[in-house]
Amino acid sequence: MYQRMAQEQLLRGDASSRPAVTGYVSRYERWEDLASVRRRPRRDFVPDEETSDLFFPPELYPVVLHPLVVAKGEVVVKALLLQRLYDYLDFTTELENLAVIPVATKISRGRSGLILPAQMKADAYKIVTDEAWHAQFSHDFVRQIEASTNIPHHATEDAPAPSFLLRLDELREKLPHDIRGVESLLFAIVSETLISGILSDIPRDERLPFSVRELVRDHAVDEGRHHQYFRTVLKHLWPALSPRERRAVGPHIPSVVNAYLEPDYEQTFRHLRGIGLTDDEAVQVITESWPPLKVQHTIADAARPVVRYFAEAGALDDDRTLESFEWAGLWGAHSAGDLARTEGMVLQ
Repeated sequence: MYQRMAQEQLLRGDASSRPAVTGYVSRYERWEDLASVRRRPRRDFVPDEETSDLFFPPELYPVVLHPLVVAKGEVVVKALLLQRLYDYLDFTTELENLAVIPVATKISRGRSGLILPAQMKADAYKIVTDEAWHAQFSHDFVRQIEASTNIPHHATEDAPAPSFLLRLDELREKLPHDIRGVESLLFAIVSETLISGILSDIPRDERLPFSVRELVRDHAVDEGRHHQYFRTVLKHLWPALSPRERRAVGPHIPSVVNAYLEPDYEQTFRHLRGIGLTDDEAVQVITESWPPLKVQHTIADAARPVVRYFAEAGALDDDRTLESFEWAGLWGAHSAGDLARTEGMVLQ
């Protein structure tokens, strides 16, 4: 079993039979000087040094603005926002450990199923190190805040799997057996090339504790390099797929985007029940806080860079794939000019 696992590729088949893209410009020559794991201190939450007990921007968690939640009082609202920070840090830990590190490890070991430049495989080791650090400092920070605030972190070892894993399982079942595994590559590309509202907004939000802002800033700086790296992975992946593989996987790319960006409704439901709302009230708050059309627009805005990259790669040349992007609201509402303007928004 272990030999088989060691030899398994993300993209099945003989890599040497696939077209190879040779171009690669590394952004990791100065990794020793720039990576947060190498040059930035661990961020500690020290209550006596903080001037704020608002742990997450309310605008990024709209359920706390709902009248049924506001009626519970400021203390409850702030506790919910702290739970949302816990959720974000948990999500970071799980995303890195379960989705990004396994893919970057496969790339570093030459098991991606693609013919990649040697430097590109070497840089993947640095990404593994970065992501392991992100997972570690996120986990550590939760424990520090929990100990300092005495507000318990409600996640447990038997908690349900992260929603993105459930969504990826559903997607995998829809793919032909011989190309299963490519969804993990696509999910890593999507999750590493999107403009995250959290990564871009929290470091500038002076309402939040300084240590929270600096922790997220450290993450964001590293992710700027990862963004460019995984954009390059896509440039290697799409030409390497056969026409049949492109037709099979292309229409499911919007599902990959949604797997990453759609709110975790079930986790929020549990939090709302925890503050004393009934099942019906919790559903009402979620439904009215995240109307489907608004969620679709929010996802489309965040996904603009990666949609542009898939368009550049030729993914939208297939009619069924283009139709799936239009149906998901990821294409058609934004002109090519709108998408081009997002290039300057990417975190560097």
